[in-house]
Amino acid sequence: MADIVARRFAAKINAAIHPDSGPRFPEISVRTTDISIETRHGRVAATIYLPPSPIGTPGVYVNAHGGGFVVGSRQQDDAWCRFLAAHANVVVLNTDYALAPAKRFPTPVEQFYDVVQWASAQEHEWDGTRLCVGGQSAGGNLSAAVARMALENGGPAIALQVLHYPPLDIVTPPSRKPSPLGSKAVLQPWLCEVFDTAYVPDRTQRRHRFVSPAWGDNAEGIAGIAPALVIAAEFDRLRNEAKRYADKLEAVGALAEYIEVSDVDHGYDIMTDESEVIRRMYEAIVAHVHRAISR
Repeated sequence: MADIVARRFAAKINAAIHPDSGPRFPEISVRTTDISIETRHGRVAATIYLPPSPIGTPGVYVNAHGGGFVVGSRQQDDAWCRFLAAHANVVVLNTDYALAPAKRFPTPVEQFYDVVQWASAQEHEWDGTRLCVGGQSAGGNLSAAVARMALENGGPAIALQVLHYPPLDIVTPPSRKPSPLGSKAVLQPWLCEVFDTAYVPDRTQRRHRFVSPAWGDNAEGIAGIAPALVIAAEFDRLRNEAKRYADKLEAVGALAEYIEVSDVDHGYDIMTDESEVIRRMYEAIVAHVHRAISR
């Protein structure tokens, strides 16, 4: 059943990112290179996006895609990565990671951390000391976890973490996370449970701080964590946990900004044609990234 649901959701994402009307932001042209990066759990594929007219040595932004930890790939964030590279004078490293249920927690987050460590090294064509991480949905969860891992491990130094409509509490049952859209919401409780079970089948392990940073007292001890831009969608079932984590970040002086996007649901930037809203939010993220890597 989980495989069938995953395939159907993947098909929906694929249709959204390959619309008949053509690619989003067709005016943006950047040079890309596909690479493979070694991690403790094997190699992962990634794409490097270079800014068209770099000023000096650019910083780097490491991106993780969404898909409930079960579906999706880096290609679904291609438009976003092109936009960011073109407007923020930053190299974007857009990476895949192993998907559940074939590879469960902690494999994906450890792979993402290893990729971030690789990106922070000094032998690249970018400045790894000016480093940001970010992701949409599950990618936002992985970014929050990597920022916490970097804090606890003493690096790499992260200038900004971007958490875009992330799931940050998979302990609380999805049925207790309301959406104003009801049965029309993108994330239905049963779908959330399919994804959560595929990623972390052991319910006690869902309490881990790298899985559910907004649950309980998991945000204790985050003083010194990378500044965070937290973006939630008004109609998203995950909105409240994003706001809750933003409040915990603010309490330790680590909240760059909390933004709630009005009148949209989860995945609005890849599954809808709300072009004006999408461009406005991408520009807001670009501004934060530019400030973070320019310090």
